Amino acid sequence: MRIAVIHYWLIGMRGGERVLEQILQCYPDADLFTHVLDPARVSDQIRAHKITESFVGRLPGAKRHYQKYLGFMPRALEEFDLSGYDLIISSESGPAKGVLAPPSALHLCYCHTPMRYIYDYYPQYRAGLGPLRRTYFSHLAHRMRQWDHDSAVRIDHIVANSNFTASRIRRFWGREADILHPPVDLDTFSPGLVRDGSYYLAVSELVRYKRIDLLIEAFRDFGRRLVIVGDGEERQALMRNAPPNVEFRGRVGSDELRELYQGARAFVFPGEEDFGITPIEAMACGAPVIAYGSGGVLDSVQQGRTGLFFDEQTPAALRAAVERFETQSFDSNAMVARARGFSNEAFRDGFRRAVETAERNRRVLQPTA
Repeated sequence: MRIAVIHYWLIGMRGGERVLEQILQCYPDADLFTHVLDPARVSDQIRAHKITESFVGRLPGAKRHYQKYLGFMPRALEEFDLSGYDLIISSESGPAKGVLAPPSALHLCYCHTPMRYIYDYYPQYRAGLGPLRRTYFSHLAHRMRQWDHDSAVRIDHIVANSNFTASRIRRFWGREADILHPPVDLDTFSPGLVRDGSYYLAVSELVRYKRIDLLIEAFRDFGRRLVIVGDGEERQALMRNAPPNVEFRGRVGSDELRELYQGARAFVFPGEEDFGITPIEAMACGAPVIAYGSGGVLDSVQQGRTGLFFDEQTPAALRAAVERFETQSFDSNAMVARARGFSNEAFRDGFRRAVETAERNRRVLQPTA
């Protein structure tokens, strides 16, 4: 069986690419298709596959500014020649699912999220642009929304990474989706012998929608130490506004990250994510989670057992949650046990079953002679 895997872009190793690695472990002979490829920034496992890059990757500056070419990506996907493939797997966060699959092929989409910048976050993205770019982006986003909905009709089977993502798929695409949570590498993240407990921890890209600004304000004049791991376009502004009890570590290696998880009193997660892998990494290291009670984190954190939620994205609500957390006790064994359900092996088994289910459903729906 010939298998093609379409992934939006390959310019780094973030959550979507870690999921891609597990999909490729299920299908080691699969061919990869992507809009933009930077071989130096992806893993050996991904580079080992035959990779076809679309014409978008040859446009000026595409490897650094691929978002500027969003309007070309629908056509680029439709130009991929997938004739002869039996199984098409699209990994969707940026545009990937819009390929033209052969009539005889099964097309399964694993959706990390429908494109937020043309739906939920469209007003924020648009507001941050100048007048000319704002006008252009308005027209582009309108066309992309139409294409995004129309291309979803062509998919045989959709799998979402969380119940929250499935609800967005239902809203924006008009399709139902099965649920398969992304995996965590439990060989990398495991509990330590002793928990320091002198600090709270956040691990995040430092971009606006992650709401690290809210976290900093919650810890201002609070008498607790906060350690923030990660980098991004908001880092300098956040650092300028941070009080002395907030420490920025930037990007760290996996060993240091594991030690920070292992030593944290709790992991704090202030944003609304489609899934959110870092809370599970924290739980795998025995750390409880304090999270905003919305989005994919509701699929992973168990209220009162592996963490607790706050209901409003305000500094006061987050601070109150920390104070409430400090009056309770949590068993690190419960966190570790919860994280085991999100292992690489569990994901691969679930993904293979999803493909088998899609194949059975397709056979049932095919007309008989």
